[in-house]
Amino acid sequence: MELKIEARNIELRKGWQTKIEEEKEKIVRHYANFVLHLRVTIEATSHHKEGGFEIKVIASVPNDTVVVTRKGENVRPLLVEAFDVLSLQLKEILRKKRKDQKIAEQEGGEDKYGIIRKISPLESYGFITAADQREIYFHENALKNINIEDLMEGDDVMYGETIGDKGPQASWVRMAK
Repeated sequence: MELKIEARNIELRKGWQTKIEEEKEKIVRHYANFVLHLRVTIEATSHHKEGGFEIKVIASVPNDTVVVTRKGENVRPLLVEAFDVLSLQLKEILRKKRKDQKIAEQEGGEDKYGIIRKISPLESYGFITAADQREIYFHENALKNINIEDLMEGDDVMYGETIGDKGPQASWVRMAK
């Protein structure tokens, strides 16, 4: 990630630069390969009522730009606050992006057919044998228009597949027509 630091109407202090580098490293750790460019501007202002400094943090991400501006009297706390707000905004952008991808997968992903191999209604889960003989886990919450108690081993089902923590799992399951 490229970083540019600017100081306007003031000399850039070493402590500020160090703090910006620390905050940049946090952003890199949490949002690796997402933030493409980061620009930080520290400006001494003449606005007495708003404090003596304005901090502007601008982050370029794919298809978007995030701008955070903070005004006050002390630069370091303003830097921390600006980077905290930036982090929250980046988190929200990624959350929306994941949600959009999930919707696209559900709408555009091909429906797959399988057979209920094992079902455990008391534990609220089961397994589907896919057409390629793989085992696909599903949880009761993935069931559409059917209760887990109504399913039986050998039932034909349709499902949407995703990758879970422990391998392939069904994002939704319904009876095959």
